[in-house]
Amino acid sequence: MNELHQELKAFIIETMNLEDLSLADIGDDTPLFADEGLGLDSIDALELVLALKKKYGIVIEANDEGSRQHLRSVNTLAKFVAEQRKI
Repeated sequence: MNELHQELKAFIIETMNLEDLSLADIGDDTPLFADEGLGLDSIDALELVLALKKKYGIVIEANDEGSRQHLRSVNTLAKFVAEQRKI
């Protein structure tokens, strides 16, 4: 598994206080905000976006149509973080 994926899973668990989950519990394509996924909500999204800015220096704009797609899963988030690191 990609190192960035593992790092992001640990980051999500820590940031969202999901201590009852392990890295293995979060699939790369598991929806972060759907009920059949992690079940995070809009408040969690705001907290996650702020934490991403603090840790990785990346900005996800609230009015950006792609924001929801970037936060869909660990895979989409890892892709976005990797792209932002190249800029």
